[in-house]
Amino acid sequence: MEEGGATIFGFVRRKEWLMTDTKDISKNDALKFVLMLGVSSLFADMTYEGARSITGPYLAVLGASATVVGTVAGFGELVGYGLRLFSGYISDKTGKYWAITLAGYFLNLVAVPLLALAGSWEMAAFLMIAERTGKAIRTPARDAMLSHATQQIGRGWGFGLHEAMDQVGATLGPLIVAVVLYVRGDFRTGFAILLVPALLTLGVLLVARRLYPRPRDFEIETHIERKGFPRAFWLYLAAVALVAAGYADFPLIAFHFKKVSTVPDNWIPIFYAVAMGIDALAALLFGHLFDRIGISVLIVVSLLSSFFAPMVFLGNFTSALAGMALWGVGMGAQESIMRAAVARMVPMNKRGSAYGIFNAGYGIFWFLGSALLGILYDASLLSLVVFSVAVQLASIPLFLSVARQGKHSFY
Repeated sequence: MEEGGATIFGFVRRKEWLMTDTKDISKNDALKFVLMLGVSSLFADMTYEGARSITGPYLAVLGASATVVGTVAGFGELVGYGLRLFSGYISDKTGKYWAITLAGYFLNLVAVPLLALAGSWEMAAFLMIAERTGKAIRTPARDAMLSHATQQIGRGWGFGLHEAMDQVGATLGPLIVAVVLYVRGDFRTGFAILLVPALLTLGVLLVARRLYPRPRDFEIETHIERKGFPRAFWLYLAAVALVAAGYADFPLIAFHFKKVSTVPDNWIPIFYAVAMGIDALAALLFGHLFDRIGISVLIVVSLLSSFFAPMVFLGNFTSALAGMALWGVGMGAQESIMRAAVARMVPMNKRGSAYGIFNAGYGIFWFLGSALLGILYDASLLSLVVFSVAVQLASIPLFLSVARQGKHSFY
């Protein structure tokens, strides 16, 4: 009996060990998958952020007016966010997350080096909008796949890690183009060299697709299916829309630095690089805090980032630098924690649609807010600052409401 009991309990212990080992392997695979998507985003951002750093002057060289440059940039962003509503729905409807992701990345990235061959501003504008269209196609499906793996390693940490790697690429891309321009002084060569990170992105994605063909296997569905989205999701979207509406685009900030001479010209890109570095660090830090204390961390982030506007638009050199750091904190949270929270609110079979709605709403309100901030800038700097701070602070009660409902609405 004793020997039999030992055998039985030994078998049980062996079974428990196997289950633990399987769980560890699954967690390790989830981390590898997140890292592979992070590396692909790093190379992708090198490609299109490198291009975006010179598309304005390139259009001017090709004969475009300032009105054309502003219209193309604004319309591209509107397309880049608005189309996510449809691509997210299609990815959920078809279940072809990988196919949609790869197709979007291909269009997103191939359009960049083709800019080197553009013979007119019209062709260049078409390729710029095509690049934004590709990003709109692939983002909801990519985020849905990423959300499955982050359940294993922590939603906030997973999305934060992805955003940090993304921002490394966003910093390196413009620097690479700057070096090319310094050595060759030619925009076309700058676009052409970006073919290298574009191909590396597609290569990493194809390997990830081969190793992990079904990312949703990382996540076990443990909740009851429901029609539509919970009320907390819509409150959350409203809060995020307010944050987006009150956030100033860097081009407007850079325009202000140039106009009032608060920051010397050669320091403006350095200020942006500082903000991108803070963005990456904030994504990791607040992502970790999100996993520990939940969505309440967004209240702290909104409170901190709301003060960037008075410091940037009304302060001196030092104050503006500190304001850009706060601006980077907010951007890091918007690109990481805000995506992680969606995964907690929505069933896994509706994630693509949820990310499509989330990104479309965020982008539309960012666009409308940016346009209004530009109008307010021409009217009164103080009115711009008051609007920016007030709208961002108005998101806090909504985040509080979401946090309270989270006990019943989050997965």
